[in-house]
Amino acid sequence: MKMMKVAVLRKAGQIEYETRPIPEIREDQVLVRMSHCGICGSDVHYYQHGRIGHFIVDQPLVLGHESAGEVTAVGSAVKHLAVGDKVTLEPGVPCGLCDHCRTGRYNLCPDVVFMATPPHDGAFAEYVAWPARWAYRLPGGMSTVSGALIEPLAVGFHAAARGQASVGQSALILGAGCIGLMTLLALKARGVHQVYVTDLVDIRLEKAKELGAAEVIHAGRESVIEKVMELTDGQGTDLVFETAGTEVTTRQTAQAVRRGGRVVLVGLTPDPEITYDFASLMDKEVDLTTVFRYHNLYPTCLDAAARIPLDLERIVTRTFSFDQIPEAFAWTVANRQNSVKVVISWQPSSDSTGSA
Repeated sequence: MKMMKVAVLRKAGQIEYETRPIPEIREDQVLVRMSHCGICGSDVHYYQHGRIGHFIVDQPLVLGHESAGEVTAVGSAVKHLAVGDKVTLEPGVPCGLCDHCRTGRYNLCPDVVFMATPPHDGAFAEYVAWPARWAYRLPGGMSTVSGALIEPLAVGFHAAARGQASVGQSALILGAGCIGLMTLLALKARGVHQVYVTDLVDIRLEKAKELGAAEVIHAGRESVIEKVMELTDGQGTDLVFETAGTEVTTRQTAQAVRRGGRVVLVGLTPDPEITYDFASLMDKEVDLTTVFRYHNLYPTCLDAAARIPLDLERIVTRTFSFDQIPEAFAWTVANRQNSVKVVISWQPSSDSTGSA
């Protein structure tokens, strides 16, 4: 029996390696040798706290769900993929039977199997067996680094779609972390070019400027609302996306949006009960919408990333090798104010000490 190495979260703050059998695939699956996988905010939350809401790490858990790699075996029923294909894996496998799945909104499936969400293991392993239906071949020339980042890009595209973003609009993104920057790329892909981005961290604002933000606003040095009103002749922006997941930025959405505009809540505040100015939203007749993951967007995101193209790798702050996953998590926690996206690499040539 051939074995592989796996990084396992045993409890909060403790990641160790163990060996497990390389999984055998079913007829509808592919076996993928991992190449790159991003560290998501949810991974960090599980690492620090051992739980997210009612999802509790009560047994060893393999983290990681932003993944890409190379197909090394295909099941007998798989026709669209072959050994040697580079693929990205959509990490959620819905039931396919509930009303949400049958109407296309499978992100709302209550029985979804989602990588790195207890009790389901993720991709921080040398090999992953995954349903071929949810494995997508990378376009020619696309790296597996970019392939791994299709997952957060899909969140950004879903946010832009929920906001009904279109050419000629203006937008404000509150928070320039990975999802905020992916939302920026998605908006620009949909023809929204007057995009303003706020954050408290200089490196994130620098990334936003590099990726095409019309203006960046340091929320610790100037009033976000005053600056937005200055930029929009006192009107506010057509669209406001909250991606930071803080009470302050959530409250700012009601102030920053223009009359008849739209607010999209993407980030999740730690406290489910916050004070919010619904009166202002009603006075402005603002549409308020929310985001939960994504659906039917991987092909769109792959096409956009390849054709536009979208420089996804620019979001990466630092790369660690697969053998350095415990160090990668410790570094991520200690350097949250100096980081946007940390990526794990299985490739020997990985630069595990510098920025990407």
